[in-house]
Order: sequence, then structure tokens, then C-alpha cells
Amino acid sequence: MRGFMKRVDLFCYKHPRFGINNLMLYIVFGTLAVWLLGAMDRTNLLESYLAFDAAAVLHGQVWRIVTFVLIPESGGIWLLLFLYFYYFIGSTLEREWGSGRFTIYYLMGMLLTVVYGFVTYFVTGRSYLMTANYINLSMFFAFATLFPDNRVLLFYFIPIKIKWLAIVDALYFVYAIFEGLGRGQGMMSFLPLVAILNYFLFCGDTLFRSVAPRSREQRQSTINFKRAARKINYEQKTRGYTRKCAVCGRTDTDYPELEFRYCSRCKGVHCFCQDHINNHVHFSE
Repeated sequence: MRGFMKRVDLFCYKHPRFGINNLMLYIVFGTLAVWLLGAMDRTNLLESYLAFDAAAVLHGQVWRIVTFVLIPESGGIWLLLFLYFYYFIGSTLEREWGSGRFTIYYLMGMLLTVVYGFVTYFVTGRSYLMTANYINLSMFFAFATLFPDNRVLLFYFIPIKIKWLAIVDALYFVYAIFEGLGRGQGMMSFLPLVAILNYFLFCGDTLFRSVAPRSREQRQSTINFKRAARKINYEQKTRGYTRKCAVCGRTDTDYPELEFRYCSRCKGVHCFCQDHINNHVHFSE
């Protein structure tokens, strides 16, 4: 997982223009448009032509490889709530990771889902209609890994930490697997695990480090990081600036409008501007 993320970070560093800005906004509006058109049609034919179907793709309907992410899972007020939820989670992850990494995250989820759909078809001979429901729900796991102690108002008045909602989300995934087995869906019952795999590829290392008990050396390294940051701040004041980006070299003196932050995932103490704090190769030594 760590090696995979290093390659992703390196790719994003070498291709800073890669990524779809506001990706979830496009998906949300596309899903809303599909729902509105389907509501006017009332036959659900549009959704059946957009959902992923391995047999249909092999017969030339290749657009299904992409359009299956636009299939709404519900309607009415519930759809609006889900779409708002997906947009909020997706846009937050994009701000935290950068558009490049978030785009790769979502595309990887789509790729794994499509591959699993083809594998299921070739193994069982049955083709299932598939949507991006579990891809969207798995984003909440990534959000909870990054912000486990943030609070939200459940039903607009019950404060609850994100990590507890993530546990509920995980229980839903388990329920979905057993429900699929009970309905005789066979291999397709394990589709939620595909989204979980995508989550672990991107957030597994962060999750393990957050739940594993920290050793004395790890606690000391956190203290040393803060001490080193203060030391660097003092040294940089004598150079005419306080912060300098380790990627582009811009300083807070030359660009006072920029925000500068330190990266706790890099070895040592390294400062980055707002354009590179989530889009750089982490220092390993």
C-alpha cells in the first residue's frame, strides 16, 4: 500500500495538471440529470442503458464502463441528501489530497468495479447491472480515516463523531454482502469488498498507523517535529522570510497571499505552499 501511494504521489508530482477539478460536482449533476430524465420517462429504460452490464459492453455498448457512475440509487428527497453527502465528502477529499490523487482514487474504484464485473461474467456466465453505489459509500471511509474525530449533526441535532458513522457504514457493507448471498447473487454479493480494496490501497497505511499503539519513539518523534518546526521558524526569520515551499521555492515574503503548511508525513521537517501541500512526493530521509 505504501509503495502504491508513493507511485501515485510521484505521478501527481510529475503531472501537476492531471485530475478533474470538482469531479464530484460533475458526477452529482450527471446523476441528478439521469434521475430527472428517468422520472419523466417512468420506464427506467435510460438507467438500464447506462448501468454497467458486462455482456452489453462486449456487444459494443462501451459507454456503460463510464456511465454506470451516474445511476441514482434512490429518488426524491433521499436522492438530494445522498448527492449532497457525496459532494461534501468528495470535495473535502479533493481539497485534502489534491484533484490528481482524488481523481485517481475514483477512477481506480471504477476500474476495479468494471474488472470484477467482467470476472463475474466470465466465471458464472451471468451479467449483472452494476452501479457506483459502493464506490461512493467507500469515500466516507477515506473521509473518516482523515478526520475521525470531526463531529456532524445526525438528523441535524445529534452530535456524533465521524468514526462512529464509519463503523455504521462498515456494518452496512457487511449486511449488503450477506443480503446478496441470501438472494443467490453469488460472486456479485462480494462487490462491496471491491470498494473496500480501493479504500485500503489509498488509506490502508494511514488507517493502520492511526489504530496501532504508538511506541515511545513515535511519540517522541511527534514532539521533536514540533520542536524542529519552531527552530526552523526562528532560523528562517534571519533569512528574510518565515516559510519557503520545498517544491517551488516560493516564500511567504514574496507571496504573502499564499498559505504555507508543514507535512507530517515527510521525514524531517519540510514546508509546502498551498499548491503543493497535498501534491508532492513525501521525503523519506
